[in-house]
Amino acid sequence: MKFWIGVAVAFGAAAATAAFVDFDYFFFAAYTVLMFVMLATAWNILGGYAGYVNFGTPAFFGLGAYTAAVLYKAFALPLGLQIAAAALMSGLLGLVAGLLTLRLRGIFFAIATIALTVIMETLFINWRYAGGATGLQLLRPPPMAPFESYIKMLFVLMVGMALASIALARYVERSWLGRGLRALRDSEEAAESSGVPTLKLKVFACTLSGALMGACGAPMPMYLSFIEPASTFNLNYAVGALASPMIGGTAHWLGPVIGALVLSSLQQLVTVTISNEMNVLVVGVLLVFFVVVAPDGILGLLKRIFSRK
Repeated sequence: MKFWIGVAVAFGAAAATAAFVDFDYFFFAAYTVLMFVMLATAWNILGGYAGYVNFGTPAFFGLGAYTAAVLYKAFALPLGLQIAAAALMSGLLGLVAGLLTLRLRGIFFAIATIALTVIMETLFINWRYAGGATGLQLLRPPPMAPFESYIKMLFVLMVGMALASIALARYVERSWLGRGLRALRDSEEAAESSGVPTLKLKVFACTLSGALMGACGAPMPMYLSFIEPASTFNLNYAVGALASPMIGGTAHWLGPVIGALVLSSLQQLVTVTISNEMNVLVVGVLLVFFVVVAPDGILGLLKRIFSRK
């Protein structure tokens, strides 16, 4: 009950902020932070719960973004239908990729997911209807009532999507699905010998993670009013989605949320005060710090501190 009260309060606060704050850059920056909250939460379902390190985040995110852009160009579909179609397409990609790659382990699976990103980027570079290498310029439709600007509408939408993904990840963690994923993460051979359907669970996690990443990417073309392959399939999405759970903690649904809020907020601050090129340095320094000082993330560090007290 407390969780759902917190979700309602968070969404209400976001709606109130959109109604009373007129500083547009805040909504641009907050959208990016919330986007990485959702990406980190989606990544953690496969990478944290199951222990399969996925570098293919840009493939699912980019497919979702291009699905939305192409559907808007072809049929002028509303944003809600774009998001649903993006989730479906990226979920199907996750299903196929899971069936083909999840028998691999360790570094071999990670390399396969990087190859998936390269393949998807190459396909869209050579698809002229989607703009090819030069991309597509999109004209935003008028914002829906009661929003006065489109970016405010996207901000509130991303708040709702991030909260929904967190709730879904929390449900998976606390259900038999989460117990099975943790069992195969600890020892896949022992889990199989105990009757855990490891392959089905891995494919499910890959499909769900991919669908959430695709849904997260769907509003991006309207957020930027532009889409092109190089930035849409950028590996920075993979780095951010992976680093956030490692900073916050991969064993709990709250870890990716904390990690993404800390990392993305700091990156936005560095971008404004210093330069955009410093973002990668920020990620590297934080990762080294937490690997050395708190390998279980912020949640693990807090747990150790309170257990000592």
